[in-house]
Amino acid sequence: MRTITLFIIHCSATPEGKSLPVEACRQDHIHHRGFLDIGYHFYITRDGEIHRGRPLEKVGAHCVNHNTHSIGICYEGGLDINGVPKDTRTLEQRGSLLALLRELRRRFPKALIVGHHDLNPMKECPCFNCVKEFEEL
Repeated sequence: MRTITLFIIHCSATPEGKSLPVEACRQDHIHHRGFLDIGYHFYITRDGEIHRGRPLEKVGAHCVNHNTHSIGICYEGGLDINGVPKDTRTLEQRGSLLALLRELRRRFPKALIVGHHDLNPMKECPCFNCVKEFEEL
């Protein structure tokens, strides 16, 4: 298994009212970004369902310079209806993300939880302060 030091939270940059199912995200990553698979290890749809992406043993493709030692988690959403960055997580997504992070923390107790923007300030993603929200985990 890889050494994991970070859990990096992302949003799909999908406006409220629009859907980006996991398979559509996977196809976008393969056909438009040239990845071999979806870049994330987990993808959480608005209904709170946690979809597996890349196996944890495989390096992700979600955060330049940090993929080798991280797990990428993305939630569907992140933009308001006008395309402006906004925390659009549903209650179901919030619950699923928290449960997933708790489970991952059991496996990788020393990993830090950060947002994509914490590692790349040019990004708004995931549109909320992960460090503050999950500091108690």
